[in-house]
Amino acid sequence: MRTKVVIAVSVAALLFYFVFLGNLGVQLVRTGEWAGVLLGIALFLLPVVGLWAVVRELLFGLATERLGRELAERGELPADDLERTAAGRIDRAAGAREWEQAKAEVEATPQDAGAWYRLAIAYDAAGDRRRGRAAARHAVKLHRSPS
Repeated sequence: MRTKVVIAVSVAALLFYFVFLGNLGVQLVRTGEWAGVLLGIALFLLPVVGLWAVVRELLFGLATERLGRELAERGELPADDLERTAAGRIDRAAGAREWEQAKAEVEATPQDAGAWYRLAIAYDAAGDRRRGRAAARHAVKLHRSPS
C-alpha cells in the first residue's frame, strides 16, 4: 500500500510539473518570435512525452501486478525463502541459484507467461533489474496473447 501512495504522490507532482511546463510552452509560443515559438513547442512536447512514459509505466505495473496475483492464487510463485544478508538483501549466490532454475524453466517452456514472470523475479533476486524488467514485459506480453 505504501508503494501505491508513493506512486500516487509522484504522479501528482509530475502532473503539476507537466501542466506548468505546458503552460510555459504556450506562453513562449504566443510571443510570436521564432526562438520563443521553438522553445515553446519543445516545452510543450516534453510533458507530452513524459506523460506517455508515466502512463506506459503505470500500465506495465498494473499488468505485472495482475499477472503476479493470478500466479499467486494458483500457487505458482516461488517461496520468498532465499538466504539474506545481515542488511536483509538477498544473498547474490542464492539469487544466482534461483536464476539458474528459472532460466531452465523458461528454456523448457518458452511460451509460459508464469515461467517468464518467475525468471523476472529471479533476475531481480540476482541483482539484474534491467533484465528482470525485460523478462516481466515478455511475461505480460505472453499473458495478454496466450497461444
